[in-house]
Amino acid sequence: MTVHVDVMDLAARLKTAEQAFVLATVVRTVSVTAAKAGAKAVIRPDGTIAAGWIGGGCARGAVLRAANAALADGQARLVSVQPGDLLADLGVRPGDSRDGVQFARNMCPSKGSMDIFIEPVLPRPALMVFGASPVALALVSQARALGYHVTLAAPAADLSEPAEADRWIDGYAFEKDAKPPRFIVVSTQGRGDEAALKAAVETKADYCGFVGSRRKMAALREKLTADGVDAGLLDRVKGPAGLDLGAITPDEIALSVLAEITRLRRRGQRGDGPDEE
Repeated sequence: MTVHVDVMDLAARLKTAEQAFVLATVVRTVSVTAAKAGAKAVIRPDGTIAAGWIGGGCARGAVLRAANAALADGQARLVSVQPGDLLADLGVRPGDSRDGVQFARNMCPSKGSMDIFIEPVLPRPALMVFGASPVALALVSQARALGYHVTLAAPAADLSEPAEADRWIDGYAFEKDAKPPRFIVVSTQGRGDEAALKAAVETKADYCGFVGSRRKMAALREKLTADGVDAGLLDRVKGPAGLDLGAITPDEIALSVLAEITRLRRRGQRGDGPDEE
């Protein structure tokens, strides 16, 4: 029981710290096995078991491979470790998957069977919003409701009330040693456009969007390029940001931007083939 408490305490701390890990839980055992149902372990991305125990070498390799795959695709899976003769009776081979179960062979003399549930726990996707415009504040509110970890970068003087973001930065300077967000949206709308866009493009991200017209984006690109900003970085900016939903209000524009980000974030995760336009 102490092991379980330690595991869950570590899992809670890692989740709060926005660190990726896998929680592995033995859900069923048959015959002789080292670990019993209910045993848990926390597995880090480097393959180390940080807390807990789910048995010895008989299951360890299969569990670590499944944990690595789960962290890569974000999908939970069930691993069934069984003796070779039982796999043959089921008509499966080690490495096969059937009805959501991945099979592995138990090479140990005990010949027991174990089913282990592999649950990836990933950090919330990080979104950084530059600006205190109505669209920026709508983005913060909607993104947090969708489970994003949101950082708002905006001068205090531009904020009429405290931001609802998980984190607030006074101004547009991004800490060089900080972990870059996956998604960035610049929605300054006339207040600090150049400073915000310069900071945004110099921050590595999967997506960088600019809320504004194509004409305004072109003008900013010309100005920043003349000031020495790499044109290649500016070419990566999606401007205007968002899907074409016919959006008019700040909430609708924020929705269109988050729809575009969601499409990028979820690409390939549904397992139903390429995105359809």
